[in-house]
Amino acid sequence: MKTNILENKSVRQIDIVKVKEDNSFPYTDDISVEEPLEIRISYGKDQRETKNISVTMRTPGNDTELAAGFLFTEGIISEYHQIRNIDHPTAECSRNRENIIEVELADDFVPQLKNADRNFYTTSSCGVCGKGSIESIKTVSTFQNIEREQQAITLQTIYQLSEDLQSFQNNFSATGGIHASGIFDFNGNLLALREDVGRHNALDKLIGHALFTGQLPLKDHILVLSGRASFELIQKAAMAGISIVAAIGAPSSLAVDLAKEFNMTLLGFLRDNRFNIYNQSSFHKIIEK
Repeated sequence: MKTNILENKSVRQIDIVKVKEDNSFPYTDDISVEEPLEIRISYGKDQRETKNISVTMRTPGNDTELAAGFLFTEGIISEYHQIRNIDHPTAECSRNRENIIEVELADDFVPQLKNADRNFYTTSSCGVCGKGSIESIKTVSTFQNIEREQQAITLQTIYQLSEDLQSFQNNFSATGGIHASGIFDFNGNLLALREDVGRHNALDKLIGHALFTGQLPLKDHILVLSGRASFELIQKAAMAGISIVAAIGAPSSLAVDLAKEFNMTLLGFLRDNRFNIYNQSSFHKIIEK
């Protein structure tokens, strides 16, 4: 399957005026790039049909992972082999094709489009905008009933997660305006990280990466979020079989409710050697050493 990724810069330099106390001076600043990405799918055996699924404002780069992760976490696809090809369309002009991803689905696969009950436009700040109802985003996870073993994780491992995530956030270091999602093992080793102006896009890219590399379900992994934990991020984590979510910011009430529903451990305000436990899974034990 072809999975080409166009080289897109996620950071752009602009000339600004910097003001400090009584002084002002010209300055070249780095800002995060934000551009629309239209996600299309084509499906059907005898006569293929093309449908626009979503337009999301994202940071260019890892677009195939974003599209695949989006389709997976929305419940439109459930396995890697259901994708025949994914790429920027060749029929478009060069300027437009960079902001379009077309996912060709397998001939014998019928997508679950009823799960895509959303408007086509999604802002970078709110991946849930346009959903028909809360029930429409409670998609059923393929990995909801997978067997899990008792796992112990040390306090020191948890404390280190936020610092390690930030140390690998190259684009955040340059711009200060981008979100990250990182996957760690239970020993605190960073396995993969993705950044985007949209927190839900960063997670979709990460899950798309796991889908491409055959790592799903991510049941023995910790998801670390650079910001707050919203309902949709917990829903996406549940779809990928993730059992521990640690957020640098606060969770919402619906995020806590969903974590309890999926028996997930949810941590918030993880920084400076402290965190809050909003829900602790029966499969996890936090120990001192």
